[in-house]
Parts: sequence; structure tokens; C-alpha cells
Amino acid sequence: MARGVVSGFVWGAVFAVVGVGMASLIVGTIDAPRPEAEAVDVPAGSGFDGAREDKEADLPGAQPVETPAAAPRAEAPGLDDLGPLDKADTLPAGLPETGSPDSGLTAPTENGNSPDAPAGADMPVQSDQPGAAPQAPVPDADLSISTEPAQPAPPAQPEDSGFAQTAPPNVTTDEPVQPVPPKAEPIPVPVVIVPLPDDQVEQPAPEDATPDAEEGAPPAPRAGEAVPLPSVTDPAAPDEARPRIGTPVGTLTDRAETAQTAPVVMTPATPFETYAEPFANPEGKPVMAIVLIDRGDSKIGIEALSSFPYPLSFAVDATSPMGQAAMARYRKAGFEVLALSDIPLGATPADTEMLLRATLRELPEVVAVMEGDGSGLQSDKAVSDQVTGILSETGHGLVLFPKGLNTAQKLAAKSGVVAATVFRDFDSKGQNASSVRRFLDQAAFRAGQEEGGVIMVGRLRPETISALLLWGLQDRASRVALAPVSAVLKEVVR
Repeated sequence: MARGVVSGFVWGAVFAVVGVGMASLIVGTIDAPRPEAEAVDVPAGSGFDGAREDKEADLPGAQPVETPAAAPRAEAPGLDDLGPLDKADTLPAGLPETGSPDSGLTAPTENGNSPDAPAGADMPVQSDQPGAAPQAPVPDADLSISTEPAQPAPPAQPEDSGFAQTAPPNVTTDEPVQPVPPKAEPIPVPVVIVPLPDDQVEQPAPEDATPDAEEGAPPAPRAGEAVPLPSVTDPAAPDEARPRIGTPVGTLTDRAETAQTAPVVMTPATPFETYAEPFANPEGKPVMAIVLIDRGDSKIGIEALSSFPYPLSFAVDATSPMGQAAMARYRKAGFEVLALSDIPLGATPADTEMLLRATLRELPEVVAVMEGDGSGLQSDKAVSDQVTGILSETGHGLVLFPKGLNTAQKLAAKSGVVAATVFRDFDSKGQNASSVRRFLDQAAFRAGQEEGGVIMVGRLRPETISALLLWGLQDRASRVALAPVSAVLKEVVR
């Protein structure tokens, strides 16, 4: 109903406008009445609207032109007359007058500070002749000074001959032989033995050059007996206990350095360092690692994997019956192996330690522990802290899946564990080869932006292996350095 009312108003307004327009055309425009002109009363004699006579205009005649007078000329100044200067006083000024030379100076009045010299006494005037040159002092003939430091006296060297020490023979005379008085016993001097290093020659104390007459000398021969000739020792057989001439003993500094040199303790290498495969990246390309999970249900042989154009890493399930054999097979082919671990939900730290140590005993040649795609290792903070403590003790690496702010990975790295986070799991939902290659392209692009490289995770499936082979032939794969997982973990640590 309201719609009809509005429509009626509209059509009524239209017809009204049309009707008014037609009416205006028919009737036409009405001219307004013009005002009537009224006569104006003009007073007499005003000459308003009267007749006018035209007369010729009076033009001015020619004006006389006045001739200008000559302009005044400036007179040149005359030359200067120097006549007045002749009468000027141009004589030089006179010299100032001084007193006569006979007038003496007035002596100052004496006061308490004046010297004892009489006033007005003439002081001797020094002559302008130069004085005699100073003479150099005559050195004392008897004085001798040595500027060289005094050298210490050389130590007395005992003369060691190659002959045995014997007492001098007595000369046979008619006088009786005087008895030799006994010599005093020498006082023993304590000797401090300083241990020397093994590489230095031990110097024994030198023997007394004059042995005791009572101990070393034979008894003096009596008068009339033949004097025995001294025995000569063999010089070719040197005494091994004596120091040889020319053998360096070494300085005190060398001895101190040798004594302070501590033995080098070799630190045993960690499993991460022992079982990591060598990798070189001379071009400095971004690093990318691919880890394939093997749960023991794959039928792909090791021969097909050994001919792969780039390195791979394998995560082996320790709970699989073929886990240990798979680890040995991959290690023999030159691949790095990770231990796949899943801690059940609700496990205590004691359960976590027991399960993780059992996994590492089952797979002893792994470089790191990788979080499984089941319950994982981050179900509880106590569990992740226990895993971090065990791996920091054993020296293994740690690979975790991304979760939240990656707190577990950051705490593990802070505790000294070589830890990294997976960038993407590219076939967890059974993706085809085309999707796998697209994910690998994204990972290669991301590797150029990440400082530590990226880790990609897949499974040991025929479709995944085919996609990896085809992707390795593309141009995008040549932009990154495909490496084992230990290389990416090392880059993360840097």
C-alpha cells in the first residue's frame, strides 16, 4: 500500500510540472507597464535647451624662442708659488744643551743600608779588552779510572790428569824419616740434591783434587826400598759418572720450563664428533640436510641409496627388531644415523632416563637423538629437561620438531647440547612427488635466509626417493650445499 501511495505522489508531481509548462507556453509572457514621462518646469532665463552658436576656435600664435646664453667656463688653477717658502725657517733644530762635564754628580745621602765604601769614591772601570780564556784543568797523572765493569775471577778448575794420584816418593837420605803428623778429619758438608728433568744430564759433584793422604795415598816407602812406579789408567775408558766436556747442562730457564710443562691430557671425542661424516663447503653455500625416517618397514635396498648424488641422513627406530642391523648397514655405506625416540605421555624423569639410555645402548653409533613423530620428547618440561641432561653427559646432538617458541631447543643449546629444529616434514601426509619437490624448493629458498641452514624430514618411501632424485637434478638444488645433519648442527652452534 505504501508503495502505491509513493507512486501516486510521484506521478502527480510529474503531471503538475507538465501542465504548468504547457500553460505558460499558451498564455505567453505579460509585458510590464512602462512609466509615463512628465514635463519638467524650467525657469525662465536659464538657457536650458537653447540654441548654441558655433564660433571659430582661438588658437595661440607662435611663441618667440629665446637664445640661451653661453655657459660659463671654469678657469684653470694657477701654478703654486713657492716664494713664501723662501722666508720660512728651514734650519734644523738645535741640539739640546747639557751640563758642563766638570759638574759632578751629587752623592746620595747615607742611610742604614748604604755600604761601607766612602761616598764619591771612584770605582775602577773595567776595560773593554776580553779576559783570558779559561784553562782546562790539568788531569792528575797518578789518577786512573776504569769504566769497564770488573770481571769476576774465574773459578778454580781442579786439574784432572789421567794418572792415579800417588804420593811423591821419598828421597833416600842419611837423615831419619820424620813422622808425618796426622791430618784433621774433614767436616762433612750436607749436600742438597735437586732433582733434574729426565732430559737433562745429571752433574755429579767434582771429586777432591787432593785426596786424603791417609785414605787414597799408599804408605810411604822406607829408606832403601824401591820406589814403585805410578800406574797409568786407560784414557780410552771414561768415567760414566763424570760430566763430559762440551755436554750442555742447560740454563735455569730451560729447566723451569721443562719442569712446569704439564702432560697433555687427551679428551675423548664425543659420539657427535666420532660418528659425524666429513663435509666440505668451499663455496660457502647455504647448508641443507635431508633426514629420512626408517621404521624397518621399507623395502628399498641399500644399493639404491648408496648411489644417491648427495648425502642423506637416516633416523632409525630403536624399538624396531631390525634397528641395530639398519644402523650398521647405513654406517657401512657412509651415512649418518640418528636415534629416533618417543617418550610415552605421562613418563617421569626416571622413565625418560631409562628409555633414552636403552636407546643409546641399542644404537651406539648415532650422532644425535631425533624426536619421533609420535609422542615426541616435548610432552612435559621435566621430560625435555631430563633428555637435555642426559645428552649433555653423553655428547650426542638433538633434533626436535618445531613447537611454540622452541623453548626446549633453546634450553638444550644453552646447556651445551648441539640442538636444532626441523624446518618442515615434507611427506607426513603421503604427499606425491610433485608436492615433495615444491617443499624442497621452499626449503632451499629458506636456507639462503637462515644463518644455520635447514633440516628437512621425510620417510623412506619410493615416492619420496623418486622426488629427491628428480629434485637433485634441478637448478634450485645447486643453490644449496646438501650435507649430512651434523653439518647443519655445527652451523647452528656457530
